[in-house]
Amino acid sequence: MSAGAPARPIRLGPRSVAALVLVSLVGLAAVGWPLLADAGSAVTDHAADAPWFFALLLPLLIAVVVATIADCGMDAKAVAMLGVLAAVGAALRPLGAGTAGLEPMFFLMLLSGRVLGPGFGFVLGAVTLFASALLTGGVGPWMPMQMMAMGWFAMGAGLLPGPERIRGRRELLMLSAYGVVAAFAYGTVTNLYGWVTVGGAGQAISFGPGDPLGENLVRFLAYVVATSLAWDLGRAVLTVVLTWAVGGPLLRALRRATRRANFAAQVTFERPGKPLPGEAPHRTQVTYEPE
Repeated sequence: MSAGAPARPIRLGPRSVAALVLVSLVGLAAVGWPLLADAGSAVTDHAADAPWFFALLLPLLIAVVVATIADCGMDAKAVAMLGVLAAVGAALRPLGAGTAGLEPMFFLMLLSGRVLGPGFGFVLGAVTLFASALLTGGVGPWMPMQMMAMGWFAMGAGLLPGPERIRGRRELLMLSAYGVVAAFAYGTVTNLYGWVTVGGAGQAISFGPGDPLGENLVRFLAYVVATSLAWDLGRAVLTVVLTWAVGGPLLRALRRATRRANFAAQVTFERPGKPLPGEAPHRTQVTYEPE
C-alpha cells in the first residue's frame, strides 16, 4: 500500500473484478435492451416478459458477486462495518418515502463508497437496498435492478480521485457534482428497466417494441420528465445539501473509524515448529497480510 493511500476493508482481486464486470454487463443488458432490440428479434416479441427474466437472474448474479468479493478478503471487521452502515441506510430510506424523492440514504451511500472503496461500496449499496425493501415492503420485480443501480452508485463514489489528491472543499464540491449526476442516473436506470411494462401511459411516452431507436428514446425521455423528474431532482438537491451541511464531519468520522479498524494490519499466527536435536521446543510465526 502506498504512502497516503487509504486502507480499504475490501480490496478487489481478479476474481471479484471479473464477477463484478460480468454482473454489470448483464445489468446493462437488462436496462438497455429496449433501445437496441430490432423489430424482428425474439426479445422484442416478449417485451413484457424480459424484465421478469432479468428480475429472476439478477439476484443470483448479485449474490455471486457479493460472495466472491467477500471471499477475496472481507474480514470480521469489514462485515461489522457493513452491517452497521447497511442498517443505518435501511433506516434512513423510509424517512423520505413518498416525499418528492427526498432520500437521505443516497447521501450515506455516497460518503461510504468514497471512504471505503468501490468493492465495499457495491456490496453496501446492494445490501442496503435489499434491507430497506424488506423494511418498507418494496419487494418486487424492480428490486434487483434497484440493488444493482445502488451498488453502481456507491461503487462509483469509491472510484473518484483519492483523498490524497482532493480534500476539503474541493472534495465536497466533487462529491456534490457526482451526487447530482448519480441521482439522475439512478432514476434513469430504474425507469428504463420498468418502462417496457408500463401500460396505459399514452402512445407519446410508451415503449414501442421494434420502433427506431430515436423514436423510443424520445418517448422514454418524455416518460422520465412526466413521471420521475421531480423525484430525481429532489434526490439530487437533498444529496448536495447534506454533503455541504454535514459531509465534512461524516467523512472524518468514517475515516477515523477506518483507521481504528486497521484493515491493512498484518495478522501474525504462531504454530509449533519442530526443534532440532538438543534444542528446546520453539514456535514459528506465519504472517498474513491482507491483499
